[in-house]
Amino acid sequence: MTLTGGQASASGPLLGDLFQVIVPHPIKPAEFAASRRVEGCVRFLRPWNLDSPFIVDPDHSGDSDFDDDQWLTDAPPENLVQAGDVLMSQVFGHRGPRLSLVGQIRIPAAAAHTLLILRPVVPIDPSHLRLITAFLRSSPQLRALCSMLKDNFRITASALRSLRVPGWDDALSAALGELDSAGSQMARWHQEAEGLADNVFRDTEDPVQARRSIIRAGQLIRLRADAAAQLDDPGYIARTRFPYPLAQRWREVEARMSTDDRDRAYKAVLDAAEALLGFCALLVASLAQEAGISSKALRSLKNKISAQPGGPGFGDWTRILQQAASATGTAGLDADHPFHDLAALLVEGSDADQAAARLAGRRNNHAHGRANEPLPSAGALAEAFADLALLFERARFLADWSLLHVTSVNWDRLSASETVGYRRLTGDHPVVPTATMVVTGADRIEAGSLYLADRDQNLHPLRPFLTCEICEACSSWSIFHADKENGQLIQRSLEHGHNYPYRGTEAALRAVGLR
Repeated sequence: MTLTGGQASASGPLLGDLFQVIVPHPIKPAEFAASRRVEGCVRFLRPWNLDSPFIVDPDHSGDSDFDDDQWLTDAPPENLVQAGDVLMSQVFGHRGPRLSLVGQIRIPAAAAHTLLILRPVVPIDPSHLRLITAFLRSSPQLRALCSMLKDNFRITASALRSLRVPGWDDALSAALGELDSAGSQMARWHQEAEGLADNVFRDTEDPVQARRSIIRAGQLIRLRADAAAQLDDPGYIARTRFPYPLAQRWREVEARMSTDDRDRAYKAVLDAAEALLGFCALLVASLAQEAGISSKALRSLKNKISAQPGGPGFGDWTRILQQAASATGTAGLDADHPFHDLAALLVEGSDADQAAARLAGRRNNHAHGRANEPLPSAGALAEAFADLALLFERARFLADWSLLHVTSVNWDRLSASETVGYRRLTGDHPVVPTATMVVTGADRIEAGSLYLADRDQNLHPLRPFLTCEICEACSSWSIFHADKENGQLIQRSLEHGHNYPYRGTEAALRAVGLR
């Protein structure tokens, strides 16, 4: 089920088909003005000017920042830049060329002969233009067309015209746009902080009053910085950005680790590890069912629940994830399909795979009373927690997805779309507001069911592998999966392990081979 979409070109166009590549003329010393106040002069742009807001910011209204720049009295027409041009340095180091998009500048400007002017000859969407400039900054193909100038690269206009650049790619352009938006937002916050600091004594010369003023005015800036700094803490990401069952498990681990009760802390770590691997394995099962993917471990999961007296455990979840990369039926998946991230979690021999194996051994020893001491040692607890933290870090792609509980669906026949009410179950608390979205597509959305929303906001159904309801044991909102105990079909909570007889429809289990 798709909310947004787009097609990526299999092979992109030549840069010369999209842009006229103009080589500016060298500027003679006599053409430089002594001051920008000389009538008719234009600003002279060189490679190190390309990061200036004068070029890229259409709202920049001042020119006092540029008093030290050189100005031209009689610029050649070939050197004059226009709004919409892309300026690119001809010579660049290993970090790539400098590029800037020319905005609606207030003062006329001319490019130095060490720059190239890329002037669009066909309409180019701003998102596509952003993609092309990102490609030019980082592409090895560009460097392959360059000659070497000492330790630097030099690109000619003719070579640049022959470069094949990416075609339109909706998903990649959107990802670049998100990065640009994030960078712009942080730049605005930085400017806001600088503005406050520069005007600290504007209204008073009393240091005490100035301090009170800056504390009051800068409170929101400090709170933003504190919130952003917490994102460097993997635990903060797990508590606030992971799906609810895992965020809740991580919160319990942190709470238990802060006490002297090593036994409960150790158990919380092992339970959290099994919940993480179980949740990811059940995502694999759901996505595999949707896409027609199969593996020996997935068939074993279905056999356990449908025909065996006992249900899946730590080892089953691990094998499902280990075999995901070699599962049959994945060839037709899009490159951005979430199955690929899950398949890369426990690659054989990887650090995450080894951490999972160690935790599985600890889980078995703890469950069967094989520990050498009545209580886990401080070292054993620290090692288990380090392995758990590693698994959560490797599963950080979950923070880019959303676990959605659909609360209502209204079908509009005329627009062939559904207005879906949903709760985003992200973070360590199940009480979250309800939001709405409009969904189009051939598949109908089910009210009451869980869905995975991937990075592109495609919706993937999770029922019956994962279901949700108020837990009969503790009255908390919980996520459940089908399980077996002594031959009886039950449902078990991922958050706290509570279980009781299965309450869902067995027909749904039979439809996917679980019954």
